Amino acid sequence: MNDDELIKVRQLAERAVKGMSDGPLKIAAFQTILERLLSNWGSAEQSGHRSVKQSLAPEKNPSTLRGRVLAIKSEGFFKSQPGLAEIKEALGARGWHYPLTTLSGAMQRLVREKELRRERIGTGNREAWKYSNA
Repeated sequence: MNDDELIKVRQLAERAVKGMSDGPLKIAAFQTILERLLSNWGSAEQSGHRSVKQSLAPEKNPSTLRGRVLAIKSEGFFKSQPGLAEIKEALGARGWHYPLTTLSGAMQRLVREKELRRERIGTGNREAWKYSNA
């Protein structure tokens, strides 16, 4: 990989995290995206350039919370408009345990990235966010 290609990959990773607020999560996301782009760069060039979104498609064995939520999305989980508690339970059933506070931030990002939609729905005397496919 030459310097121009390396700059192009870095710029793709920077664009992918552009909308995130500065902090440790943005740094971790940038590192993960850059690493994935670099590992896919050779095969992407052989088959034509990939977009960032394509290179971050759900994996078979995802290792990030984002990837894991997208994995259950690809299984049709969000057709029933689950809330955070149901999403947490579905992830936990697969051995992926996250606190609600971590899950809520990841879900907000997926909504901002238009991977999912959310709607405020009243249940009894309470209202809660329910998530569905975008």
